[in-house]
Amino acid sequence: MPDTQTAFSFLGLQLELQQNLKSLGYTEMTPIQAESLPAIIAGRDVIGQGKTGSGKTAAFGLGVLNALEVKRFCVQALVLCPTRELADQVAKEIRRLARAIHNIKVLTVCGGMPFGPQINSLEHGAHIVVGTPGRVEEHIRKNNLDLSQLSMLVLDEADRMLEMGFAEALDAVIDAAPLKRQTLLFSATYPAKIEQIAKRVMQEPVLVKVESSHDTSSIQQSFYAVTDEPSRVRAVQLLLLQHQPESAVVFCNTKRETQQLANALAAQGFSALALHGDLEQRDRDITLVRFANKSATVLVATDVAARGLDIENLDMVINYQLARDSEVHVHRVGRTGRAGAKGIACNLHSDKEHYKLLLLEEEQGLDVSNTPLPKIDTANAQAPQPAMVTLQIDGGKKQKVRPGDILGCLTGDKGIDGKAVGKINIADNSSFVAVKRTQMKKALDKIRHGKLKGRQFRVRVISA
Repeated sequence: MPDTQTAFSFLGLQLELQQNLKSLGYTEMTPIQAESLPAIIAGRDVIGQGKTGSGKTAAFGLGVLNALEVKRFCVQALVLCPTRELADQVAKEIRRLARAIHNIKVLTVCGGMPFGPQINSLEHGAHIVVGTPGRVEEHIRKNNLDLSQLSMLVLDEADRMLEMGFAEALDAVIDAAPLKRQTLLFSATYPAKIEQIAKRVMQEPVLVKVESSHDTSSIQQSFYAVTDEPSRVRAVQLLLLQHQPESAVVFCNTKRETQQLANALAAQGFSALALHGDLEQRDRDITLVRFANKSATVLVATDVAARGLDIENLDMVINYQLARDSEVHVHRVGRTGRAGAKGIACNLHSDKEHYKLLLLEEEQGLDVSNTPLPKIDTANAQAPQPAMVTLQIDGGKKQKVRPGDILGCLTGDKGIDGKAVGKINIADNSSFVAVKRTQMKKALDKIRHGKLKGRQFRVRVISA
């Protein structure tokens, strides 16, 4: 039984929210929820500092939903996120928390998506808008988004929004919001710039700081000395060959290095993809789908691009360079070794990064002594290959295609085994399905010659 103080029932939430939480199996609050929710529900401004995975989305999501007046059909809450991926995740979680309350409309408004359809959606109205600062600011400036009835403003991952250059857009959105409102600010780190924003836009905020609940004891960390760029690339290659991960993320500090390293690894036979801010939204979406469904082995990413990345069972993290500060290092490394599984974190560093090593030793208590790189004959070694491939079908939500339709087509009448089908993602006009590499040809034939929704759709492999 949960402790009375940490039980969701202790909060006195709306009955529908309580019933839904019970049906979702949510009984006990996480530390950040237990410390922040009473203040949020009481209408206080709250600064919450906690890592991804701490339960902060449910904390502000429940606060927003509990205060909502469904019969007032206007924008009552605005949630700003640094990336479209995080905004989509937040909107999905709020909808899940709200499913017992009828007629709540949650709308996402993000950059990288067509502008016109967003105008139409805003004209139809919403209770809650979740979006990225640049696009939200643009809609406010063009009078498409009315914040005059706003009662709650949430800044999620505020530190990343500043890192990504959204300071001006943030200021403009905050200026457009009513002075009389509740403001919630969540951030993994709390630098001086965030403190300045908090002082300017919040009224006597309650500060909630929760240490990462991630147990790093399940992560084996090693440090490797490198001299120059070619030796870093070779070190990544050797470590991937040694550990043969099913899924690995390599963190770089710049967009340029991210793309260059992904290209170099792909040229060496690795199934490697790049994820950074210069990618077109369509390419970014496909990259995330391919990595999440295990049809690509290595994702080379910047910190900002990987924020909000929800990947289960990540075997390995490689830091191509050490992170700029030790909190970011903990955040990177904490992506592996989750749910009791063993994780591997490999950290590359040169003499110039010696001060960062000292900080990790002092602040995190890590043993930073060097491990020799593995000795492997790279000419004859086999790069780890993904077990799955991704098929793209030219039909999605707008064609009424659902996951069950795709699964039925693949497995029905002499089809492939259901166990050979992985994740299915449905977009507006296309769908992606992961299938075992060994079943690729049969799966292609089933979709090409079978029927979805009574008609045939074109299909192609986007990872081989």
